[in-house]
Order: sequence, then C-alpha cells, then structure tokens
Amino acid sequence: MRCEISTHHTKAMFFAFERHIQNIERSIMWRFIKDYLFSIIFILGVVYISLSNPPALKIPLFRGWDKVVHFCMYGGMSCVIWIEFLIKNRKRKTNIILSVTGVILTPVIFGGVMELCQHYFSRSRSGDWMDFWANTGGVITATLIAWFILRPLMMKNQASRIK
Repeated sequence: MRCEISTHHTKAMFFAFERHIQNIERSIMWRFIKDYLFSIIFILGVVYISLSNPPALKIPLFRGWDKVVHFCMYGGMSCVIWIEFLIKNRKRKTNIILSVTGVILTPVIFGGVMELCQHYFSRSRSGDWMDFWANTGGVITATLIAWFILRPLMMKNQASRIK
C-alpha cells in the first residue's frame, strides 16, 4: 500500500511552516528591539545628524572641533550599546567573540558607512578619513570604559544581589 500525500495537504503544511518561521523571526526582531531600544534610538539620531544639513556656526571654535564631536558621538553611541549588551548578558559570562563583533566592529563599520554616505549622497557634507578615525577612537575608548569599568561594576553588583 502506497502512502500518498495530496498536494493540498503539502501546501497547507508548507504555509503553516512558513507562518511559524515568520512568527519566530518577528519575535526575535521584537526581542532585539526591546533589548536594544536606546541603542537604536541613539543610532537613528546619529544617522539624522550625519546626513542632515549642519547649521552654520558663527562661533570660532578650535581647529578640529568636529573630530571631538565625532569622537563623543560614537563614544556615546558605543557606551549605550555596551550598557544594553551588558544588561542583556548580565546572567551569562560575556562572550568575547560576540562582544568584539557585535559591540565593537558594528559601530566602527557603521561609522565608515556613514562617512561613505556623506561623501556620495549628501550635498552639504563630505566623507573624511579623519572623521572615521575619530569615530573609531570613540568606539575604542567606550569599549575600554565598558570592559574595564562598567562590566566589573555590573558583575560586582550582580554578585552582591546573589548573596
């Protein structure tokens, strides 16, 4: 006796499986948005600031002041990402590979992409290698602060809650 599965039954199974996968993807996306909400808001702010027309400043600032702004903007963004990453992973030992790829390389690559977008898509801005290096310096500084100051403080606080 041969077992035959009807085409209708196969299609129904396929669509049920597809809906299940979409629900999983949707729940993963919403969990990511919930876990990294402040980071996403900060990143959207950086995108807006990076691609909008800058106001004309009449104040004579020191030479290279925009590099300090880049350093602080990307350092702040990385700090927010680090804090949310450490909060999300506070109950587990922090995975160094995940930390490097997700929390360090992503902001550095994002800074490079934003400089390229400024160069190719903005009429009022230009991409600049020194801006990229200032962005990277901010990310590295935030990483050092997060890894050597924030992470031990959070671990100490977690350990004191357990006692």
